[in-house]
Amino acid sequence: MKTKAGFVALIGKPNAGKSTLLNTLLNAHLALVSHKANATRKLMKCIVPFKDKEGYESQIVFLDTPGLHHQEKLLNQCMLSQALKAMGDAELCVFLASVHDDLKGYEEFLSLCQKPHILAVSKIDTATHKQVLQKLQEYQQYASQFLALVPLSAKKSQNLNALLECISKHLSPSAWLFEKDLMSDEKMRDIYKEIIRESLFDFLSDEIPYESDVMIDKFIEEERIDKVYAHIIVEKESQKKIVIGKNGVNIKRIGTNARLKMQEVGEKKVFLNLQVIAQKSWSKEEKSLQKLGYIYQRNRD
Repeated sequence: MKTKAGFVALIGKPNAGKSTLLNTLLNAHLALVSHKANATRKLMKCIVPFKDKEGYESQIVFLDTPGLHHQEKLLNQCMLSQALKAMGDAELCVFLASVHDDLKGYEEFLSLCQKPHILAVSKIDTATHKQVLQKLQEYQQYASQFLALVPLSAKKSQNLNALLECISKHLSPSAWLFEKDLMSDEKMRDIYKEIIRESLFDFLSDEIPYESDVMIDKFIEEERIDKVYAHIIVEKESQKKIVIGKNGVNIKRIGTNARLKMQEVGEKKVFLNLQVIAQKSWSKEEKSLQKLGYIYQRNRD
């Protein structure tokens, strides 16, 4: 069997649709998806097998990254450093840009990335044919910079094979890097954490999800049930009250929604215990961020 394998960094501005694309390619709910921008905070490996036209069995290891953005808060700097690290580690990059975005995001990416890359224009199902053609024409001025220009829709599964074919074409022949049926090398407790975070984005107002995080205190994995004990961290006591809600209505919604998604992903029953704590300025303190698993790659230049 002829095989290829390689790491592919999936890069884009916040809300370009990176996680939606990966979940569609995997046919599984692993990456955090939200209609709110900047939901993804950490690097996640998602493994997609693909047989290309040349007969190669490719193992494409996508590095799902936080959206490219610049803010002074230390948490946001950690997120940006994760995206930059992925670009450095990858053999190939895919820059995903919404069909509705201007060209500034891609121009910023060009200033940061030294690796060969594919430019993918997403969400084409939300634009007219004329608008899509116009956007593709605008990107043609950078034709010497990218390997290929691929319009696609993850939601409608349009042109996804074309993207995978293009990626496989530019990967080097190699033995597979992971076991055949593995979709991610993430631990289940980390996937569960992201599912709880996603529920915060689903049920809470704009400010709170961005000023909150989740810590798994205890994770017990049994044959028929997983038991998860976690706490939600917010910055203010007023936010804690909102997360809990009157008579606990909000925390019950968040917990039920998260538990059902966990059971779907883990394919077994889940017991979930959620607590809420207020910790002032956690997103600005390096020690607090390290406890939550964030790594800040300092610039040593």
